[in-house]
Amino acid sequence: QVQLVESGGGLVQAGGSLRLSCAASGRTFSSYAMGWFRQAPGKEREFVAAISWTGARTYYADSVKGRFTISRDNTKNTVYLQMNSLKPEDTAVYYCAADPNIDVVTTGPDYWGQGTQVTVSS
Repeated sequence: QVQLVESGGGLVQAGGSLRLSCAASGRTFSSYAMGWFRQAPGKEREFVAAISWTGARTYYADSVKGRFTISRDNTKNTVYLQMNSLKPEDTAVYYCAADPNIDVVTTGPDYWGQGTQVTVSS
């Protein structure tokens, strides 16, 4: 079992930056691939970014490539999502996710956090 708690969401103007954090507890964090998803009002949850357990591999949705960066610190059991050049369409609840398999973490991970709201004003 893995427990995930997101933080760092908030209100920011378009063009601004935010860094989300996801603290994990439970089983060995470093053996899990980690991901971020988001869900905007009236829309389905969508994949944003993922990182392998070593951090050697990262994956991004086309909509955030070049603007968002996922990273992890296995000594702190934490994964981060640095979001730059934010746009109003980035407004959503952002969820942290975990799964032992990097391929699964991008589609249907086993573990989810409770979400943190990100609002980008125009």
